[in-house]
Amino acid sequence: MKKKLSVLFISLLLISACQDIERTERPDNLIGEDKMVDVLTELSILQSARNLNRNIIEEAGIQPENYIYKKYNIDSLQFQESNDYYSENFTIYEGIFQRVKERLEKIKTIRDSIREEEVRIEDSIARMDSIHRDSIKELPGEDAISPDSLAPPVKYRRNREN
Repeated sequence: MKKKLSVLFISLLLISACQDIERTERPDNLIGEDKMVDVLTELSILQSARNLNRNIIEEAGIQPENYIYKKYNIDSLQFQESNDYYSENFTIYEGIFQRVKERLEKIKTIRDSIREEEVRIEDSIARMDSIHRDSIKELPGEDAISPDSLAPPVKYRRNREN
């Protein structure tokens, strides 16, 4: 009997304690959802950059949060209040983070395609350079072009002038 009363008392205590949870009110200076997506996207990118190049960012004196606040004309309190408000409204917050995820994936796709193009161009240049050097080495005679020279051999220049 005592055990049942203890369980009932603890259950009532927990239920009454959970009823007094205060919800965050909508702040007067709430950051709009579109702007919040922009802010969170850039914060994610800057956080990744900081994790990858922490020393470079610290030596340059870059403070990612301050950069974001200045860029989007917001302050830390406004961001925190807006973040708190959205985090209590799960459906809205989930939608915001889904849009952030989609943007990051799109940025990654664009970045990867640019990098692939850069590699293709570098490979093409290296192949052309190799072909050019190989063709120079095959020229006959003692006046042949050295691989480091761009000038044609003297005997070839005279023949072209005639």
